[in-house]
Amino acid sequence: MAPAEYAARRQELMQFIGEDGIAIIPGATEKVRNRDVHYPFRQDSDFRYLTGFPEPDAVAVLVPGREQGAFLLFCRERNPEREVWDGPRAGQEGAVRDYGADDAFPIEDIDDILPGLMEGRERVHYTMGLDKVFDQRVIGWTREVRARSRGARRGPEEFAALEHHLHEMRLIKRPEEVVCMRRAARVTEAAHIRAMQSCRPGMMEYQLEAGFLDAFRRAGGEPAYPSIVGGGGNGCVLHYILNQDELRDNQLVLIDAGCELAGYAADVTRTFPVNGRFSAEQRAVYDVVLAAQYAAIDAVRPGVSWNLAHERATEVLVDGLLDLGILQGDRAQVIEEEQYKRFFPHRTGHWLGMDVHDVGDYRIDGEWRELEPGMTLTIEPGLYIAPDCPEVDPRWHGIGVRIEDDLLVTRDGHENLTPEVPKAPDAIEALMAEARR
Repeated sequence: MAPAEYAARRQELMQFIGEDGIAIIPGATEKVRNRDVHYPFRQDSDFRYLTGFPEPDAVAVLVPGREQGAFLLFCRERNPEREVWDGPRAGQEGAVRDYGADDAFPIEDIDDILPGLMEGRERVHYTMGLDKVFDQRVIGWTREVRARSRGARRGPEEFAALEHHLHEMRLIKRPEEVVCMRRAARVTEAAHIRAMQSCRPGMMEYQLEAGFLDAFRRAGGEPAYPSIVGGGGNGCVLHYILNQDELRDNQLVLIDAGCELAGYAADVTRTFPVNGRFSAEQRAVYDVVLAAQYAAIDAVRPGVSWNLAHERATEVLVDGLLDLGILQGDRAQVIEEEQYKRFFPHRTGHWLGMDVHDVGDYRIDGEWRELEPGMTLTIEPGLYIAPDCPEVDPRWHGIGVRIEDDLLVTRDGHENLTPEVPKAPDAIEALMAEARR
């Protein structure tokens, strides 16, 4: 992402903050896994969205109207000894030169410098509740300024939630963000296609998972979330990530996996037969879910309710469950009483972006919000009939199906960002058969 893009985002946020406010945005810190080993570091999404700065232990401060420059970055100093072990650091010079900071200071000096920046500001824009320790530091700086303020140079009188406006910015994707999401989608599509081509009875779930990790890392990305590879009944566990069982001849395998590339996520699910051929029961359930996904996708366009896609998918799923005899009764009553939730317990989609379950309100003033151009979301209906479901005919047991694509709302409808992975049953079978020749 070009530095000018981050600068434009900061400028937009500072227009909202105004010259009577100051914004404090902490980055992520490293987390210890065990003894001298850390978990893989991932930068905080809000911080990365505004700065592009990749290192831990950094804090961005926006001070609109400051004569010496409005964007300040507190970060680690250069340290040749530590850099031998951990790699190069940007330091203060790099923060200015490479990341557009107007001023940069050692992170160790933040207690001395930040209170002075808060003087004369009426409010502090900050996201409370994510880090209790840092929350107390911000409160402490505010108290310090108030205690030493005299006359016109009083300290901040209130805290304002930073996340609401910032997350509304993140919800509407800018063109440069869409480019990143398309790249992540292409890598994800290729990995799903390869999984269909390579799957064989007797493989382990983790072997298919390894193919996704290989594809994502070869592209310079990483998994956007722990990959789900569930064969048979494991596919009925919504967030199954053990991926440890053998894939058997008569099973379906449900794979929910997406690449994160340049900070943006893809999120795709496909379900297919381990042996390359759907059984009659598997195909019957699959056809219902596919029809529900098509109905939900058709409902995605500007000006309609966020919930419309879910309503359309639910109607099709309920009709299918009734037709298959898995549910009985009146359609309207089944929907009103939510009887379908035994087999479809989740929503039809979620926002997508820097976070796989991205930020942004789904309701405004208690009402479902309308879709707008630039929003990105998933469409992922599913049906899950657990192996131990006594009220259902055993021939349906252990069938779990979810089908998921990533959509961008456009001015005149939508764009499917992940259309290349087969999902029609005949196309899946043809792809798998060709790979076995």
